Amino acid sequence: MVVCGTMITVSASLSRPTPEDVLLFFFPPYQPLRITRCSGSVHVSSCPAVEEMQLTDAQYTLEHMQAFAMFNYLQLDPWYQDSVLFVDRQARVLSLTVTLDTALGKPKEVFRFGPESDPCSERLCPSISLSSATSAVLSDGGGRLQLLRTGKRGDGCQTKWEVLFSERLGDPFTILHSVSHVQAGVHAVEVLLLRVQKDPQETTGSGFCVFLEWVTVSGAAGQGPEKKMEVRKRRVLRGKSVPHYAAVEPQGRGLMVASEKPFVFTHVDGRPVEQPEPEPMEVEKADPLYFWQQTADDITLSLRLPEGVAREDVSFRLTADTLSVGVGGFPPLLEGQLYGSVDPEASAWIIKNNKSLEVTLQKLSEGPMWPELVLGNRRGEFVMSDEQAALIHDRLTHLTSEDLNGGADGEKPPCNSQELEDCDGFPEDGFSLTRFDGETLRPTQVVNLDGHQYLFTVDVDPTQMPCLCLRHDVDALVWQPRPDRPEDMWEHIATFNALGYVQASKQDKKFATCAPDFSYAALGECLRRAFIYRQPSPVETVLFNRKQGRQVGEVAKQQVASLDSDKPILGFRASNERLFILTSSNLFVLKVNNN
Repeated sequence: MVVCGTMITVSASLSRPTPEDVLLFFFPPYQPLRITRCSGSVHVSSCPAVEEMQLTDAQYTLEHMQAFAMFNYLQLDPWYQDSVLFVDRQARVLSLTVTLDTALGKPKEVFRFGPESDPCSERLCPSISLSSATSAVLSDGGGRLQLLRTGKRGDGCQTKWEVLFSERLGDPFTILHSVSHVQAGVHAVEVLLLRVQKDPQETTGSGFCVFLEWVTVSGAAGQGPEKKMEVRKRRVLRGKSVPHYAAVEPQGRGLMVASEKPFVFTHVDGRPVEQPEPEPMEVEKADPLYFWQQTADDITLSLRLPEGVAREDVSFRLTADTLSVGVGGFPPLLEGQLYGSVDPEASAWIIKNNKSLEVTLQKLSEGPMWPELVLGNRRGEFVMSDEQAALIHDRLTHLTSEDLNGGADGEKPPCNSQELEDCDGFPEDGFSLTRFDGETLRPTQVVNLDGHQYLFTVDVDPTQMPCLCLRHDVDALVWQPRPDRPEDMWEHIATFNALGYVQASKQDKKFATCAPDFSYAALGECLRRAFIYRQPSPVETVLFNRKQGRQVGEVAKQQVASLDSDKPILGFRASNERLFILTSSNLFVLKVNNN
């Protein structure tokens, strides 16, 4: 429960922001409103224009919107805190590293896409992925993949990046994830690409499908230019929804994908992947051979007979525990041990309407209901009488009553489903997290995430896979994939109380993230506003909960930052101390923590 909150209203001049332009408004319920001033909370760096890529008329599907219109133009360097990168309108990769809040410099150029970038009518956003502390992977948005040696980044080191590999890999794509590793003396970079393309085999809907391409680029370990890197392997997965989460394991042994619809490998190095044999279709269920009803006293059996069967053609044998019914010299139609004992003397049978045999069995012991008539025989169908159906309905009335509060405590208000808010809803079922083996290309683990809304992905430890945050009830839980622990592959490492509920109420939300140390989470809207949710911290004064009368030891503060800009927010990243927000003309740096 949030007891108090804090709202930041930022009104900073785009040219020369001053500390006096930042106001903190405190509105806790236990004290009057007060206004204090804060210095050094926000800085604005004028940066070269960033081009917001607009979808074309041919990119009209929901998949295009999710994959490219919601793209995050800003990349946080997980190896060097408070260092961000982005690509400007002039095809330059710019880097900004914050060392002193009082001396915020301008972004510096570290790389520029060359003239080899092919023109493309459906060009996508350029994308950056930092595969190691000294290497990066770039996409120009037109279908060209480049691997670069960056050298040491951050801490004022702004060396020019060196191209190790550059090759066009087909249609335009964005980079989802990359990882660099050395195994058996061979340096390799695993890159995961995302495309939304027309699929000739897709005959329903728009015809577009989502494709993930897992590319391995490798060469001999070393630093010399003679160590040429080449594409060694290309694997393609096909799905019908944009993945919420997709990442390659640190050593390239596997791949994890979280999506609404499943993905399957379709091609390896251009060759189709042999798909597993489809499961055999369920055989259509034959019409029941007999129908039966029961009461506490007896059982009525109706068995179908061939037309024209006379009474003398029927072979009927009944004992206290067995039943056998046949016609002529043919094998019995129904034979076996009864579930319970009957009284043969009190039982009888007749031929009804010349097409069915009706048998009445008198139970030997009154009361128990039989779950089946003949043990192991599944060719019959139990028919419930009207009285039995009414009895069961009465027993379940408290579960299916139309009364909003049937049988509940009178002091508690009724639950009305029509009063549920939009943020109480969950996405449709089908959400799952799958781990694919890199050798067999088969799923090894599948986790059903139905009812757990995906919130965001965050890099906590650059040596590990990215974490994913899911909604659990009203909270947000952060999970760390552990591919080296097959028996416990996903570890819960952090919780943001009530964030799952709060974020769902933000209808204009575009981005979500958290600090790598989990000290706060942040939500960014399409325009202007950012919401900061801090973890609970001890209060310095005595504070009591008004309803419960107990003393409150911790308070979770909420803050709202309003940017002095009417440009759409294009990038949104958080470090332990700062929140970086990118628009088409400015990079805002909000100081959140003083570590």
